[in-house]
Amino acid sequence: MAAPMSWRRLVHSMYTPAIAGVFTRISDRLFRARDRRGGSSVLLLAPLLAEADPAPCRVSRPTGSAGAQGTDGLCTPFRWMAEHVPAFRVPGTHIHILTSPDQFYQTMKARIKTAKRRVVMASLYLGTGQLEQELVDCMEEALLRSQENSHAPDLKVSVLLDYTRGSRGQINSRTMLLPLLQRFTSQMRVSLYHTPDLRGLLRLLVPQRFNETIGVQHIKVYLFDDSIIISGANLSDSYFTNRQDRYVLLENCREVADFFSDLVEAVGDVSLQLQPDDSVTMLEGMVHPYKGNRQDFSVAARQRIMEVMTTAQVRQQLLNSSEDSDNEGMSEGEEDTWVFPLVQMKPLGIQVDEQVTQRLLTDAGQDSTVFLTSGYFNLTRAYMGLVLGAGASYRILTASPEVNGFFGAKGIAGAIPAAYIHIARQFYNQVCQLGQQERIHLHEYHRSQWTFHAKGLWYYLQGQDRPCLTLIGSPNFGYRSVHRDLEAQIAIVTENEELQSQLQEEQETLYQRSSEVSDSTFEQPDRHVKLWVKLVTPLIKNFF
Repeated sequence: MAAPMSWRRLVHSMYTPAIAGVFTRISDRLFRARDRRGGSSVLLLAPLLAEADPAPCRVSRPTGSAGAQGTDGLCTPFRWMAEHVPAFRVPGTHIHILTSPDQFYQTMKARIKTAKRRVVMASLYLGTGQLEQELVDCMEEALLRSQENSHAPDLKVSVLLDYTRGSRGQINSRTMLLPLLQRFTSQMRVSLYHTPDLRGLLRLLVPQRFNETIGVQHIKVYLFDDSIIISGANLSDSYFTNRQDRYVLLENCREVADFFSDLVEAVGDVSLQLQPDDSVTMLEGMVHPYKGNRQDFSVAARQRIMEVMTTAQVRQQLLNSSEDSDNEGMSEGEEDTWVFPLVQMKPLGIQVDEQVTQRLLTDAGQDSTVFLTSGYFNLTRAYMGLVLGAGASYRILTASPEVNGFFGAKGIAGAIPAAYIHIARQFYNQVCQLGQQERIHLHEYHRSQWTFHAKGLWYYLQGQDRPCLTLIGSPNFGYRSVHRDLEAQIAIVTENEELQSQLQEEQETLYQRSSEVSDSTFEQPDRHVKLWVKLVTPLIKNFF
């Protein structure tokens, strides 16, 4: 046994995402056919695709100009969304943009404490510090209150995290939640999603710190009864203090809350279930994500999740059509906003967000302006081609090196900010070569002692000084978001002037802390990228 363990440690010491890229491409060719035939093997490796992005997938355009049923009043350029995803009509006054990590944190704590029926939390992971413990304490307080007030407690708490990230280290997300699970077994559920692409030798060899590069549960949804926060922020202390993200609170929007509660439940059903003794099991009848057949798992998971999407879409089309034909009791302009949930789970064959985002970028004409932000600027080739080839004006905001989340990290991760510099410079050079400097502007976010994690976009139609559409949620517009991880965001289309003003203020606040990138930016000493980083970046860019 000693020899194999030494060999494994040697592999761990040499491991980088670049090696994983080569390894997974080889393993894909060796084992993909066998997996399709239904063969099983402990040596089965993940069928990861690290090649260039395929051609953009288009969402088909509606044949008529009226769009989907029940979308009267929706801004005409966006009616097509209701043809492809559930469309929720809500009052714009019920939507509030949160602006700071502390406001996000305090809102969650307050909402958990007062929840009566359900608390649903979906995140990459739960941190292990004091602020995270206070969040767990709020859950405990709410669960205790529900037991004291009823012989049959109504409050249910469901937490969905990523298995690999949530299991890292001896003290981790699982150990933080175990006391609640042990004490409130009938009211508490903890689900740990495991990507089907981390299996066989790959799962055996990839060290714990790097295994999440293969694919994770990345959805960020925080739900309290009928109110919900959609964000890109995780449940960790930096996201509560000095890591800037975006957050939107939809208050008393039951239909939207029901949808995301059902979505998280569906992902939870195909995930490993944490038990009070810290073991994990699958629900009866569900294919195991890394022990079972890869294709069988993906088919079953896709069916379970798309069931939620399809049911909600049909229900909302009927409901919206009924409301359009009978508006009695509704004040004019009350429900002036539409919410479209966009889900991306490419490992499971679900690519709704990718298709809708591509359609938005494709349709952005010369009379439109798009403000797009990503904490990790690493656009897919498809998205980059649409930005460079479209007619709209773009203002793209990304992290400067010092506010990159990997800045100052040890080992290979410490070179990731330099890789992002290299990617940004390549994009900027393309803009200049195409003579698009007047149309496409790249900005960098600066803030001392902070990091930057905001993502999404704001869409302005011709002549508008406020956005009528925003995308907000977990996707980063990069390869991982499109191909590896589970993602969800919402498109908000609104005619509500107050909400438009909130979105405009949010955008201005973020961009005010930025500087525009120019030729001189990349001549600064701290922007020097070592040759080895330039050579390795094409191999590892699909892993971060």
